[in-house]
Amino acid sequence: QVNVVESGGGLVQARGSLRLSCAAFGLSPNMYVLGWFRPAPANEREFVANTKWSDSSTYYADSVKGRFTISRDNAKNTVYLQMNNLKPEDTAVYYCAAVRSAALITLSRIYDYWGQGTQVTVSS
Repeated sequence: QVNVVESGGGLVQARGSLRLSCAAFGLSPNMYVLGWFRPAPANEREFVANTKWSDSSTYYADSVKGRFTISRDNAKNTVYLQMNNLKPEDTAVYYCAAVRSAALITLSRIYDYWGQGTQVTVSS
């Protein structure tokens, strides 16, 4: 059974930093892409960043490029999202998701496995 579990959210002031973690269980990491998403209008989820486990390639939304960094720890089957220079508009529930793919997919509806989400609140 595949499961992804997020942690690390919290309250931070603008221009502060947080690191989110996503632990993945029950999958073969080398075959998967793990991504971070946050809610968007019309009940969609906005792509934030993702990484392909097999070669560590990454992709970022323009809104977070240069501020957020996605990385992984092979030994822990965990993906991290380091968020720096946070802005109030980054306030959201952040979801980790996994999909078996050879490509860095950004469409949330393609992802098969989702965590429960972790709240990030940035105060101005």
